[in-house]
Amino acid sequence: MRRGTGRPRFTGPQRFLLAGSFLIPLGSFAVLPFVSVLLHQRMGMDLGTVGVVLAVASLVQFSGGVVGAAIAERLGLQRTMLLALVVRTAGFAAFLPGLQRPPVAVAALLLVSCGAALYLPANKGYLVHRVAEEHRPLLLSAGNSAFNAGIALGPLAAAPLVLGSPAVLLGAVTALFAAVTAGHALLPAEAPDRPPGDTGDPGRRPPRREGPFAGLAVLPFAATVLSLYVFMFFQHYAAVYSVPRTSPFFHGLVLALYALLLVVAQPVLSDRIARLPYGRALRVGFAAMGAGTAVLAVGNHAAILAGALLICLGETVLFLRNDLEALARSPRTPAVVFGHQRLAAGIGAFASGVAGGEGYRLAEHAGRPGLFWAAVALQCALSPVVLAAAPRLRPARAAGRRGRGRRGG
Repeated sequence: MRRGTGRPRFTGPQRFLLAGSFLIPLGSFAVLPFVSVLLHQRMGMDLGTVGVVLAVASLVQFSGGVVGAAIAERLGLQRTMLLALVVRTAGFAAFLPGLQRPPVAVAALLLVSCGAALYLPANKGYLVHRVAEEHRPLLLSAGNSAFNAGIALGPLAAAPLVLGSPAVLLGAVTALFAAVTAGHALLPAEAPDRPPGDTGDPGRRPPRREGPFAGLAVLPFAATVLSLYVFMFFQHYAAVYSVPRTSPFFHGLVLALYALLLVVAQPVLSDRIARLPYGRALRVGFAAMGAGTAVLAVGNHAAILAGALLICLGETVLFLRNDLEALARSPRTPAVVFGHQRLAAGIGAFASGVAGGEGYRLAEHAGRPGLFWAAVALQCALSPVVLAAAPRLRPARAAGRRGRGRRGG
């Protein structure tokens, strides 16, 4: 990242990775949201089996980030990204014969999930490699915005083809991934590593090659688990709650506004979010999530829109600030730190899925689905209290702590 007269300018490789951060989820989410439809409706797989397949794929994608980070630390960031994209491209290509053979489709989905597990820690690690700490918020938030824009547009682009011409869709996605893979092959290998945020201070420790969980930033890890846990209730159950009370069109409009706000807000707010003391950021983020889910419980059009936008604000603060704090607290390389954060996200998403299905079923059975969102709001309110109360999670003077003297709590 180069300095300019105003904000720092992105380097060529950084601009390419930001473009890839849009194109990769654009291609992925042109296919992945419809996998359940393809497996069930086109291939005749029963829904119970489909659920197991999707759960295993999600677990591989998230928890495999730790393995991906360890590989990146040994193989190198650029080489790991390239390997990951070769695996992922092969996975999307395998979906083509998988249209006629369900076992091949399942194997293709697992290949795609393995590729994501390998790619994401290396990608974020490369993006912030040897970048000064004060420039990281803008880079990470720009990457997150590009990623979310791809997620928002991918399903819209695929909708006309997914059932009528799935082979055309899969061929186009495979070609897109092949092109992105070729571009990654041209990226320069990263320079020799040094500790995250190092500016030449001899007091800083060199990066350590240890076990996969050495140097884990415990508080940001736990905060990420809870952040994903409460957020995934909205991700999984907003549609089943909103559509019967409004319409599919209105729910789609809400999601589009959500994605647009997320894309715009995080880069604009990134510096302010980075300057927030960590404890205050947790309180603000969880408060916004809690307020949003509490408003959802009202259940009318205005409440659903307002609730979604408040949850978007909570996501904007929590997801970026947790990553920045993990980088500041851990002595490990960024790729390893992001691997830890991916694992935390997977644990939170898994726990949310286990608790949410039964919780929503009970609330709906009682004829009070709004109680489900009230319960989520209560958990949001309790989350920063739990993080502050747990002795090992208190933001004391952690050994790996660096930065501009931020205070938590």
